[in-house]
Amino acid sequence: MKEIVEETLKKLVTPAEKAEEDYIGEDGLLYCGKCHVPKEAYFDQELAQRFGMKTHPKECDCQRKAREQAEVLREQSRHIEAVRSLKEQCFSERAMQEWNFQRNHEDSKNVETARFYVKHWEKMKRDNIGLLFWGAVGTGKSFLAGCIANALLEQEIPVRMTNFAEVLNDLSSNFSEKNEYIKSLCRFPLLILDDFGMERGTEYGLEQIYAVIDGRYRSGKPLIVTTNLTLNELNNPRDTAHARIYDRLKEMCVPVNFSGESRRRVTVQEKLNRLKEQMKGEVM
Repeated sequence: MKEIVEETLKKLVTPAEKAEEDYIGEDGLLYCGKCHVPKEAYFDQELAQRFGMKTHPKECDCQRKAREQAEVLREQSRHIEAVRSLKEQCFSERAMQEWNFQRNHEDSKNVETARFYVKHWEKMKRDNIGLLFWGAVGTGKSFLAGCIANALLEQEIPVRMTNFAEVLNDLSSNFSEKNEYIKSLCRFPLLILDDFGMERGTEYGLEQIYAVIDGRYRSGKPLIVTTNLTLNELNNPRDTAHARIYDRLKEMCVPVNFSGESRRRVTVQEKLNRLKEQMKGEVM
């Protein structure tokens, strides 16, 4: 605070800089030769006596516009760097940083739900409302979850998107710091767990999965989960260990079904068709 006050006082007692086109007005003040606005102002009598000078610097319109433009550029630069850092923290794969709604050309209810979730994020967070994306392989669950993550990251809201295989590997290599690791996942405003149900179902693994999900529940922070499991499988767990995990998930997350043809299969077929066309052109 002291430094700010000193800097302010320094600016007040530093004479305004005079450019070649500037001039002295009839009131005795220095005017900008471009915008014709004073670049200085008079102190009141008390301050004039205290500082031993009559005038202090004042922004003309040119200086104000230049300062505002510089501030905008600094803020843009700061924002870009902040988002870049958050995205590196969020994703383990760089390609996922490019997943966004602009690249999704579908106009489905699921996309509408995802956009709604982002738009009303503050309410989703306050009410601890998560999403459970379930459906067959390749139907766009992970991609849409990534779109939500990137949209929030662009607002500088920290998000972590990972999967339980990665979580279990991290816990195995740092078991002594297990509690701190789980706490770190609970610090993110939003945690996205991808491909739930694909990890190894050992007793140890199930305990850690429950610990992470329960940690989010107790922290009162939302969770988004993607899974290839069916709703029937989630409603009819094979044993008690799975039952308590599934029950907690269903309590925290709203189920959203992804149906239709596998995007991956469609993409592969499109590439194959293009290759055939190119080969046909070569032959002709």
